[in-house]
Amino acid sequence: MHRVVITGYGAVTPLGNDVDTVWTNMKEMKTGIDRLTRYNPDSTEIYVSGEVKDFDPTEYMERREYSRMDLFSQYAVAAASQALAMSEYEINDETKENVGTIISTGIGGIIELEKGARRMIDRGARRMHPLLIPMIIGNMADANVAINTGAEGASLDIVTACASGTNALGEAFLKIKFGLLDAALAGGSEASINELAMGGFSSLRATSPSKDPNTASRPFDKDRDGFVMSEGGAVLFIESLESAQARGAEIYGEIVGYGTNSDAFHMTAPKEDGSGAAKAMELAIEMAGIDKSEVDYINAHGTSTPINDRAETMSIKSVFGEDTKIPVSSSKGHLGHLTGAAGAMEAIILAKALQEGYIPATRGLENPDLEAGMDLDYVPHEGREADLKYAMSNSLGFGGHNASIIVKRWEGQ
Repeated sequence: MHRVVITGYGAVTPLGNDVDTVWTNMKEMKTGIDRLTRYNPDSTEIYVSGEVKDFDPTEYMERREYSRMDLFSQYAVAAASQALAMSEYEINDETKENVGTIISTGIGGIIELEKGARRMIDRGARRMHPLLIPMIIGNMADANVAINTGAEGASLDIVTACASGTNALGEAFLKIKFGLLDAALAGGSEASINELAMGGFSSLRATSPSKDPNTASRPFDKDRDGFVMSEGGAVLFIESLESAQARGAEIYGEIVGYGTNSDAFHMTAPKEDGSGAAKAMELAIEMAGIDKSEVDYINAHGTSTPINDRAETMSIKSVFGEDTKIPVSSSKGHLGHLTGAAGAMEAIILAKALQEGYIPATRGLENPDLEAGMDLDYVPHEGREADLKYAMSNSLGFGGHNASIIVKRWEGQ
């Protein structure tokens, strides 16, 4: 079996269109959440969102290419391009068959889907865009990344709702670990800030109705009232340690553990005791070959919904003990919920936290929900320096999908 390391990463998010900008803004306690501008918010009664700003697809592809893509595919290509450039890995005739692309999405091309539906109603079904289907199907973020980079290895879209990004990274990790690939671009992408998607989430009562961008996303707070929908793409370039060392690549972290399972319980709610998520964490720890006491930090799913935050807290206590002091923070106060891209972005945040010895804060948390047993160290108000060796990220998706991944600080061997 092979060790698997991170040699590149890229991101397009509401908090910045590259990883360094996102990380700096997180440390400065900024948020990418703002007033919703894509349509009249009164129709859905959702007033804030995390919209990507100043994104220029021409930096990554020709107009003829991106004009045939839904926005979620454009974000994926941009993030993957950044990751590949950072890695300095050359995909050529000798390497292309051993480089995979596993780029997931939770929803897919819903922006073009809504446009297509409106056009059908207005002009008839026979006047719809000829490329409607290739633009909306979920595998096209992955397919377009493969086309753009020339990678001919395993090309997959793993759709597990909000766990999609973590599952994509985890499955790519396994393929490299067991020698089925030498390297992979892995992550997730989402662009679902439109009336159709937001109306659906509003009807589900999953999103925050707040009109204040500064308090709409407040993970683990007693006044939390739903998540904030965001958009963007996040992709990591990972490869075998042998590959990275052979070409003298800079290494930014090592993936050592991955666990995934199903609650098999409910379409939208996690098990109330958090037992499914707890098992995913235990599986990741077991694969990493470490004791649970060695995990120094958890980047929680932490969506800011009443049910999720309580269940995830219970799952962490189940694994690490009722009186655990392990630092736990959620990135969703800064970024909102990137849904299918969330897990990949949060894995990148793990890598940055390990590199710098810094735990980012849970932005928006002012009053922990102590009555619901939520009394962990959620790193409120400001981030902190810490000696970190192993860090874990959790992702929990509609349908009961649980995924956890563990990244180890790279120490040069």
